[in-house]
Amino acid sequence: MMNANYEKLQKCLESIKEKIDFKPKVAIVLGSGLGDFANTIEVEAELSYSEIEGFPVSTVPGHAGKFIFGHVGNVPVVCMKGRVHFYEGYPISDVVLPIRLMKLMGADTLFLTNASGGVNNEFKAGDLMMITDQISCFAPNPLIGANMDELGTRFPDMSTVYDKELQDILRETAKENHIPMKEGVYLQLTGPSFESPAEIRMIRTLGADAVGMSTVVEAIVANHMGMRICGISCVCNLAAGMTENPLTHEEVQEAADQAAPFFTKLVSEAVKKF
Repeated sequence: MMNANYEKLQKCLESIKEKIDFKPKVAIVLGSGLGDFANTIEVEAELSYSEIEGFPVSTVPGHAGKFIFGHVGNVPVVCMKGRVHFYEGYPISDVVLPIRLMKLMGADTLFLTNASGGVNNEFKAGDLMMITDQISCFAPNPLIGANMDELGTRFPDMSTVYDKELQDILRETAKENHIPMKEGVYLQLTGPSFESPAEIRMIRTLGADAVGMSTVVEAIVANHMGMRICGISCVCNLAAGMTENPLTHEEVQEAADQAAPFFTKLVSEAVKKF
């Protein structure tokens, strides 16, 4: 008997193949306020999530909700403009379905991006942070349940989730283009509420430099499938308790907009080297 989640995945894949004939090499996920990068893609086709049978649709402002197929330089890419979050009420299997789907389309490399809160005292709003490792906190592991043997092993190793070679490419690209780039550990909570000051103290104690509501579960399934993974987090505000200001989604989007030119340049130039 076929795993229900795998069956759903196959139906989504068939739905896409009926509409789009394109094999990507790199899959890119664009976080809140970072969608302008999509304008740098030489677009071959676009497909709204709502046109894919059974595909979860994002409900968050600032998330367009579509796949973009095309080229960055000579590299064929599929780009998610808008992702689905666990806090929207979807089961975790739906949250990670798009990542699995892009792998089945042909992508062997995943470039994750997000907007985050800075926990490291040396960070400021607008900083770009390359993700070197991750912590999952309260978000359910997306591999719980019957293993999809077609995709990967039951107990995947998590020693090097973020590919060392890709990290070197990001460092080299940032240096060549005079783009300031921090490095650090990203922690995912469930959201949608922002963290309390006490939670931020806990997160800093755990060893995280930035915190958000996505990415870690996506990286887990990508790693499970053997994809090469890299990630950039746009630090869009300092976390609760680090400033006197209350946190808002508008603040996150405003900081992302300010960082967008650096972010766009870094991602587009790095992808050309993948």
